[in-house]
Formats: sequence, C-alpha cells, structure tokens
Amino acid sequence: MNDRRLYHVQNLALEIMDRMNDEHALKEGTNLKVVVDLLSRAIGSLADPSGNLSLDYIEGKVASAHYEVFHNEQKLSCLKSIPVSR
Repeated sequence: MNDRRLYHVQNLALEIMDRMNDEHALKEGTNLKVVVDLLSRAIGSLADPSGNLSLDYIEGKVASAHYEVFHNEQKLSCLKSIPVSR
C-alpha cells in the first residue's frame, strides 16, 4: 500500500516539475514561493536523519503544492483523505 502512495506522490511531484518548467502553462497568480516551501518541507521530512518519516505529512505537502499549481482537487482524491491547505 505504501508503494502505491509513494508512486502517486512521485507522479504529483513530476507534474508540478513539468508545469513549473513550462513558463506558458503556469497560471496567473500561482504563488511559486508557497509551492517551493511546501515541496522543501516534504523533502526535509524525507531527509530526516532520525528516520521519523510520515507519509501522511509528505502526501499532504506535495498535494498542497500540486493544488497551488493546478487548482484541481480531482487528482488528489486518491490520497488518504488529505485536506488541501490553501
């Protein structure tokens, strides 16, 4: 089950990366500072040397970043009941 969740998080992150590299596709009003902050927090959690990894936390941060870029909650519906922080 965790493999599937990680795969979905990876796909969301790749979609964000693709969109951010396409200057013409970014929507007006996308707050890139917020997106970078959310993704940095997710990466920071993965790199925690104590090994305290929360997949729920990582999913939440990546899902919030994805929402900031795409403004589409449908792609987030398969995540484990993650409320998108706006």
